[in-house]
Amino acid sequence: MTGPHATPRTVPAHGDPQTPGPCAHSVTTAVPPRCPTRTRLYRDGTLVDQGFPAERISEHLAAHDDAVVWLDLHDPDESDLAILVEEFGLHPLAVEDAVVDEQRPKVDRYSSHLFVNLYAVEVRDAGCELVTSEMSAFVTPRALITVRKADFDIDVVEARWDAAADLAGNGVGFLVHGWLDAVVDGHHQAAQRLDDLADELEDALFEPGTDVDVRRRGFELRKSLAGLRRVTVPMREVLARVLRDDEHIRLARPAMAPYFEDVHDHALGAAETVDATRDHVATILDSNATEQGNQLNVITRKLAAWAAIIAVPTAVTGWYGQNVPYPGFEQPWGFVTSTAVIVVLAGLVYFSLRRKGWL
Repeated sequence: MTGPHATPRTVPAHGDPQTPGPCAHSVTTAVPPRCPTRTRLYRDGTLVDQGFPAERISEHLAAHDDAVVWLDLHDPDESDLAILVEEFGLHPLAVEDAVVDEQRPKVDRYSSHLFVNLYAVEVRDAGCELVTSEMSAFVTPRALITVRKADFDIDVVEARWDAAADLAGNGVGFLVHGWLDAVVDGHHQAAQRLDDLADELEDALFEPGTDVDVRRRGFELRKSLAGLRRVTVPMREVLARVLRDDEHIRLARPAMAPYFEDVHDHALGAAETVDATRDHVATILDSNATEQGNQLNVITRKLAAWAAIIAVPTAVTGWYGQNVPYPGFEQPWGFVTSTAVIVVLAGLVYFSLRRKGWL
């Protein structure tokens, strides 16, 4: 496959880790390219080039036995990945999984590579909406090929690699660790964000005068937590399989093992936070339902009390309304007497109910 060549750029040893790297050319010949890519080349534990054309990957790997490359593809199709099948010997089933959307988080082992599928997540600041980005990766002994099906800030991954440049000598395990660490930290941050929102919802539950719809917000939180749980819980098995020894690909070398264990620990923490927050939100919704029931009981009790008070004048006026003579019939003092009886009896009922706490 042919294509234009980008001018290689040598990266300073102590560059700004927050500065994004340049983009390489696409693995397709379409103009403009359908599949933007990024590339990096490490040799002997040092970043020596980035942003070079994807067509030169084979050249770099053949020229130096200690070379390790990273290739990132954004939203490719099967034709974009065809060159990878030929150059890296990727299994067709793994390539198919990388193209098809909504694959479950998993690790598949093939004879020459690993296929990893997972999801990056983000909680929108404006609320509790959970946004997921599906990603896949092919891991060979000398290359990491990441496939992004949606928008994901890949600069975060590059920043982690640059911040831990002293680990680059551990080969492709270094690249895989930085990628997984960025994704799992995103899971942890999303879980913490939803946990904080649950705490705010609990405070609003008993805060007088609040305009928060506890029930609606609680169901929104529970929906986001359910989506996050589908992403975080399988990561424990994904990382466990990545850490498993393989005769062809040893990602968790002795120097990298503690770092992978740290990522695994963060994944466990994120999953536990999600489960704890789900229980918290369920408790808040139950408390809200109980509180609404209590308020309904109070209102019902007050209505019953006022009905008892109103029954007194109703009874008196009904009695005096009979068409029979009574003391004070058609006399002014009879009206005054009936009014006094109403006020006294209604007052006695009111104070009696007030003393019992019904009003």
